[in-house]
Amino acid sequence: MIFDRPVQESWGYGISVAQMLELPELAGTTCVAGAAGLRRRIERLNVMEVPDIGPWMREQELLLTTGYPLREDPEQLVDLVVELDERGAAGLGIKLGRYVDELPASVLAEAERRSFPVLTLPDLGFDDVLSVVLSEVLNRQSVLLARSEHLHHELLQRITAGEGLAEVADHVSRLVGARVLVTTADGRVLVETDRTEPGRAAHGPEGIGEDDGLERDPTGRVRVETLAYGFSDGPPQRIVVPVVAGRQDHGRLVATATRRTLEPADEHALRRAATVMALSITKQRELAAVESKYEGDFLRDVLAGRAGDPEEVVAHAAMLGWRFGQPAVVLVAQHDDPPPPFRPAAGAAPPQDRFFAAWRSVVRSADPGAAVVSLGGEVVVVLGIDPGRGGDVRDLVRPFVTRVAGDGGGGRRTFCTGLSRVFTDVGHLPAAYEQARSAVRVGRWLQGPGAVVEFDSLGIHRLLSLVSDPGELAGFVADTLGELASDDAESEDLRTTLQALLDHNLNVAETARHLLFHYNTLRYRITKLERMIGPFTTDAHLRLNIAVALQALSLRSVSEVLPQRVPVARSAQRGSGDAGRSR
Repeated sequence: MIFDRPVQESWGYGISVAQMLELPELAGTTCVAGAAGLRRRIERLNVMEVPDIGPWMREQELLLTTGYPLREDPEQLVDLVVELDERGAAGLGIKLGRYVDELPASVLAEAERRSFPVLTLPDLGFDDVLSVVLSEVLNRQSVLLARSEHLHHELLQRITAGEGLAEVADHVSRLVGARVLVTTADGRVLVETDRTEPGRAAHGPEGIGEDDGLERDPTGRVRVETLAYGFSDGPPQRIVVPVVAGRQDHGRLVATATRRTLEPADEHALRRAATVMALSITKQRELAAVESKYEGDFLRDVLAGRAGDPEEVVAHAAMLGWRFGQPAVVLVAQHDDPPPPFRPAAGAAPPQDRFFAAWRSVVRSADPGAAVVSLGGEVVVVLGIDPGRGGDVRDLVRPFVTRVAGDGGGGRRTFCTGLSRVFTDVGHLPAAYEQARSAVRVGRWLQGPGAVVEFDSLGIHRLLSLVSDPGELAGFVADTLGELASDDAESEDLRTTLQALLDHNLNVAETARHLLFHYNTLRYRITKLERMIGPFTTDAHLRLNIAVALQALSLRSVSEVLPQRVPVARSAQRGSGDAGRSR
């Protein structure tokens, strides 16, 4: 069996200069300079017949010579060494004694400085050297191709037998002798073989090693944009290949050396493995799509009250792996801006699919019993809550939001997150869903993109958000506050004073202490405020309008429209206040 060969053996395209020196047929070949470069690979050989051989040399080629073209001036070998090294040649083999008796010290010094191997050959014909080395190269390449074919065939058998991505990665890790990591196209870790024992698969970002040299952001996402495809000699040694099926970019396969030295030729086997992994990911996605549609239909029926009585809903949810018979909250996440046109040819999944996949991965890794469903343009999560936990529910979900947002896998588009009240009866789930949606809508108005809002924190903003036209609210603010609605520093300072007075029920002494004002200073400010907006200290209706207007002014959508409005005249404001007082 091909894989019965010890995994410690170093198999690569061609052979290294060091391996050439070990061939029995070439006994007597000696490295006289540049021994630090013995790992250079030999894939082909050439014989020097003319002095200007350099332009005909290629990378990983060993040049053989008797020194005849340079016999008149052996010092020219220095220039030859320089040119060969710059062209990526594997080394220089020279047969001494016929035309060049010994190598000049300058040649040896330059080769040593460049770590460029210079070999002295025994009394063998160049045809014998060519035959021996090329035969070894071809033999090794045939073994490598056979190994790759065997790996590809075995992995396909495992996929057809029902094994998943983790099992495939585990098998690749054991056969290649490296730690294997598979990520999505944006760097989220799908599976990683155990960093302490290659060959053991670990799902998700838990236990990710810090010693593999990969750049990761705080969420655990691998910065795949910093990885170059192909072989990297490290340290650590690494091979990165794309996981692609057709035009669909599924991610990256990263192999990091552990039990053996990786070779550039291992990339061929890993590319074959990546093809099989793409099939596994495609299979998993298709199954997940069917499962997601079924789960979405069920949750949609639950929210519409068509799924039966609570006992039936809990039982059906348990079949899906959801735990509905416990205290829970509903979380709704929606992108803030309209989705850009999706072009399938770009090779990426639709933004909403990536958004849902990110939420599903993040939430399920923390709570396998949570329901995570994509409904239209939003992601809905039913998350179990520990009855004994204290604190703000938002503290529970903020880590989820952080991991999904931006580099965490949800894409670069911002999104708002709304949370319902905690409910204990599954029959209250539809109402909790509407609460979470309201929290998203109001949070976007109040805080702008990226808001995380709990329904119980909305207060009067719940009602204000029902006004569909921000211009109408802006008009109400301008009519009520007049020039006090301006965005200059003085108006903002006066609004702070006004809000403090309302918060302290117009108690001048308490408000002054709160604002650290002198009592008379606050009395002066009250007089100034009443000249601007009317007698709010004696008119309860006016105070109500002012309180609502101040809250409306905090809405981001209103503040964007308000600068376009022209505040009403002060006299009109005072008249409005007088009318309220006469009533």
